[in-house]
Amino acid sequence: MYEFHLPDMTCGHCASMVNIALKLLDPACEIQLDLPQRLVRVKTGEEREALVETLTEAGYPPL
Repeated sequence: MYEFHLPDMTCGHCASMVNIALKLLDPACEIQLDLPQRLVRVKTGEEREALVETLTEAGYPPL
């Protein structure tokens, strides 16, 4: 499982966009969003670099 801090994920719409972007990359991934902490946890077979690229392209670059 990977965990990312997404400082630009500030609202429900942002969380939804993060969810959609990750599901487009891996439809079978499991996602846990913690909006108040601006964290996303992803259980997937994809590489970390692919997740970082997908989140960045969606407008939510992880720190």
